[in-house]
Amino acid sequence: MQLPLTTLLVYAGAAIAEIAGCFAFWAWLRNGQSIWWLAPGMASLALFAWLLTLAPAEQAGRAYAAYGGIYIVASLFWLWLAEGRRPDLWDLAGGGLAFVAAAIILFAPRSA
Repeated sequence: MQLPLTTLLVYAGAAIAEIAGCFAFWAWLRNGQSIWWLAPGMASLALFAWLLTLAPAEQAGRAYAAYGGIYIVASLFWLWLAEGRRPDLWDLAGGGLAFVAAAIILFAPRSA
């Protein structure tokens, strides 16, 4: 099993790659940016998929479930840093709960 810090870095990298890739599509379709935004967006989504395969879980479903919590926290950072909207108290509370839930899914002792 990977160390918690290594695991967090894998998930954080995957989240950044997924959010950046999806944002490229958002920028093209919703913000009127050039279609050329899609090329790095698709590369970013491919990086996301590869990084998620490095998650330390025996089953893909468990890796994806734990990733969901990290994705929520990363999305709140994106909201703040890339979009200029500071998360409110409810965003932070929900993000904190999601992070704790992800840690439980990943690091709880398993019986078999």
